[in-house]
Amino acid sequence: MVLGEWRAHPARVILAAAAIAIGVALGFAVYLVNRSALETFAKAIDTVSGTADLQVHSVTAAGFDEGLYPTLAQIPGVAAASPVVELNAHTAAGASLTVLGLDVLRAAAVTPGLVGQGAHSFDAQAAYLSQTAMTALSAKAGSPVTLTAAGRSAVFTVAGSLPGAGEDQAIVVIDIADAQWRFGLLGRLQRVDLKFGADTSTQAVQAAITRALPPDAQIVTQRQESHRSDALSRAYRVNLEMLAMVALMTGGFLVYSGQSLSVARRRPQFALLRVLGLSQRRLILQIVIEGAAVGLAGGIIGVAAGTGFATLALALFGGDLGGGYFQGARPHLAFAPGAGLVFLLLGLIAALAGALWPALQAARSRPAVALKNADLGIDPRRKPPLVTALVLLMIGGALAFAPPIGGLPLLGYGSMAAILAGGIALMPALARAILGPARRLAGDASATRLAFDRLYGAPGQAAVALCGIVASVSLMAAMGIMVASFRGSVDDWLGQILPADLYMRLPDLEAGGFDPAAQDRLAHAPGVAAIEFRKVLMLRLAPDQPPAALNVVPIDPTAPQRALPLISAVSPLPAGETAVWASEPMARLYHLNPGQAVTVPLGGQPRRLYVRGIWRDYARQFGALAIGDTDYVHLTGDRFRSQVAVTLAPGADPLRTVAALRAVVPPDIVADMTFTESKSLRAMALKIFDRSFAVTYALEAIAIGIGLAGVAATFSAQTLARTREFGMLRHVGALKRQIVAMLALEGALLGAVGALAGLSLGAVLGQILIQVINPQSFNWSMDTRWPMGLLLSLFGVLVAASAGTAVLSGSRALSSSTIRAVREDW
Repeated sequence: MVLGEWRAHPARVILAAAAIAIGVALGFAVYLVNRSALETFAKAIDTVSGTADLQVHSVTAAGFDEGLYPTLAQIPGVAAASPVVELNAHTAAGASLTVLGLDVLRAAAVTPGLVGQGAHSFDAQAAYLSQTAMTALSAKAGSPVTLTAAGRSAVFTVAGSLPGAGEDQAIVVIDIADAQWRFGLLGRLQRVDLKFGADTSTQAVQAAITRALPPDAQIVTQRQESHRSDALSRAYRVNLEMLAMVALMTGGFLVYSGQSLSVARRRPQFALLRVLGLSQRRLILQIVIEGAAVGLAGGIIGVAAGTGFATLALALFGGDLGGGYFQGARPHLAFAPGAGLVFLLLGLIAALAGALWPALQAARSRPAVALKNADLGIDPRRKPPLVTALVLLMIGGALAFAPPIGGLPLLGYGSMAAILAGGIALMPALARAILGPARRLAGDASATRLAFDRLYGAPGQAAVALCGIVASVSLMAAMGIMVASFRGSVDDWLGQILPADLYMRLPDLEAGGFDPAAQDRLAHAPGVAAIEFRKVLMLRLAPDQPPAALNVVPIDPTAPQRALPLISAVSPLPAGETAVWASEPMARLYHLNPGQAVTVPLGGQPRRLYVRGIWRDYARQFGALAIGDTDYVHLTGDRFRSQVAVTLAPGADPLRTVAALRAVVPPDIVADMTFTESKSLRAMALKIFDRSFAVTYALEAIAIGIGLAGVAATFSAQTLARTREFGMLRHVGALKRQIVAMLALEGALLGAVGALAGLSLGAVLGQILIQVINPQSFNWSMDTRWPMGLLLSLFGVLVAASAGTAVLSGSRALSSSTIRAVREDW
């Protein structure tokens, strides 16, 4: 019987299975992509960390005093210690590498996997490359390689390989003394790897190490490093997973819509089965099995498609789906059978949930009445229920104000789900409320009056037809509003933080840069009207959190809004305090407010800084602080800068100005300088934004497709189920064109109600995304923007598609003989 129903109406089954498959595929693909990326990232951490039991890391890339190394090596319980210089380097071709400076004798005892194999292990210019680095540099044993790090370039000779390096890890190992000398880091280390004795108490040794650490160093365990790497993309991938689950929920509503229409059409069949002895339980089981089969088919297809999507996404976008969280080699797909089974079960559950309510309705039908096709469940006198809808809406509203769980907006997504379900449950009452006044204004024209009377008298059936439309349209509208708001806010923010005409920087540089003499020459270069020098330091304020940024910027204490896009009131600066400005993510992550103090390690000392205000920053999700350059020099004595903002003189040619700036820069760093116009930076930033939200745009397109397909399937099923109604109208004198006009009006009205409800619901869900989901996920806020062109276009497309589908389906139903259409009533 199930197969017979599917053969008779394959489009309905295919659509429902496709909707389930899309939700499963999207969720499973996002899971696989991020699992693969995190595994590759973890392997990279293991490779660079080796087999050390514990590591002491510097808080900044400038490192800590190397005198800490012998202190740590002499702590009781430490069997071996290996000092490490760790740098991010690049080549002239643009390849990114990790350079490790090691004492080979010490590393052999602590991290043997990082010891190179070759004939010249103690050569000062020897470099040992992983296979990935060899490929990236097109190098082989004996060939020279030029590495640039910390603003300096040095030439090394490839002496051998790193067989212990992980797959896809671009690592170069050189002698530690040579690394300090060549890259201007004499007396500095970035980390010390420690190996404990066999019978050592780890907690006691760790406590002793903690007591010995200066402010610019901290203990980092493998667990903390893994948590840090997980935190990089956690919120991003959880949000994509949740959006995929909303798409899966939409699929469940389509299953409900399809099953409801199927049950309504087959009431006489089910009544006959009941009269012949089929129990209510077995009738429910049959309908639920139909839904389960659709869910199982959709789940299997979704898992297979999700694997394909993940493979394609890794190749096109990398492990962060364009989010910019993981840099380096492309990860390989890591398939997860257990997770695939979980997502398949989620698809099955969504389909079962969609089929259960229609099954219960079919079981409650009166067999004797339904056998004559008289129990259609339509009673114009019955008021649509409101209690369930209002309860769901109130629950959704309450959850929207709930705090995050584990730093994630899980209850925020629960709020979206409850409001979506409540909005759909409200559709019968909403349809009648909208159509009631319009019905009184419709006049007595037969086609118009019949269309209004039909929809007004059967709001439940209208709601069944609308649930898939409302679910998909509201999802699409919510994402469209969120993305438009985010993009508009980012565009405004870029205009505030990029006021200059030209920007130049030295990449991967925290130590060194432009000294005061070079800064003076740059300021007096031809074509320069004004110039600002800046610097960015990365601070590891917590061992299990990604680094936060310290921006050294010229800030006028009397007008800080000229340098920073402030979003809070400015707190007065007490006497003797040093001002700092916290970004919005920084304030949320570290619980900072204007008027509070924060301790930051600067110049090897803990410095107390006073938070004067909060500023908007979309560049660094994990927090940033801004400090005035004069205050920074006072605290650290560091006058070197690595970033320059140039305002051109009136009529100055940008290319000639760039050439003039290059001419006054020291020769050892001129090759590493990059110049970019502000408009190019702005375009690049928006391009990165669009790339990051490529998956969201895909979800929007899929939601539109699901909504339009749901319109087609719904009207096809309803018009075919009303064949006898059309036959009776023909018998009493209605013309075919009048019935077609009635159907077109019904379709347009139903599409308009569905689009209006979906867009209204989407506006609410969009505000939850803007006000709840994004702040709790990414720690930043945005200003609401309404993409009116998109919303109005969607409204018009849905109305036209609904009317057109109704006409096509009605023409098919009217093509049969009028006598045959009413024959079953004889």
